Parts: sequence; C-alpha cells; structure tokens
Amino acid sequence: MYSIVYTKKAVGDIHNLKSAKLDDKAKALIELIRNDPYKTPPSYEKLQGDLKGAYYRRINIKHRLVYEVYEEDKIIKIISLWSHYDF
Repeated sequence: MYSIVYTKKAVGDIHNLKSAKLDDKAKALIELIRNDPYKTPPSYEKLQGDLKGAYYRRINIKHRLVYEVYEEDKIIKIISLWSHYDF
C-alpha cells in the first residue's frame, strides 16, 4: 500500500470536486491507486511535456486525477484533481 500526499493545487481541487459532485468518484480512484497505482481498469495513461513521468486517470469526461509514483518510498503524489491541461 502506498502513502498519498497532495500538492496545494490538489487540495484546492478537492473543493471544486465537491461542488461538481465528483468527490466520491475521485475518492474511489485514489483508493484504487493507493493499493496499486498501475491496476486496470480503469485505464491510465502516462503524460508528456511538463508532466512527463506523471500518470492520469479520468474522473469523468472533462476532469482528471493526475499523480506521480515514487516506488522507492511507496508514495503517490496527487498533483491535480481537476484537469491536466491547466499546466
């Protein structure tokens, strides 16, 4: 099992998710990656560019859970819970 840490942006995104009534779906995805960040389904994809090395999973058609995995420390850093296009 991995530990979860949140960036300041991700903490701010939690409020947006609650307003959009997407917090339950995001919580389910976080629990899934806490146990195994590479488990499918749902599918995940690697990001390129500024977020190279990070992964994302869809919360819904518009919003994404963006995270990095630090295997040696068993830590998952949640970067964003809104959109990976904001970077």
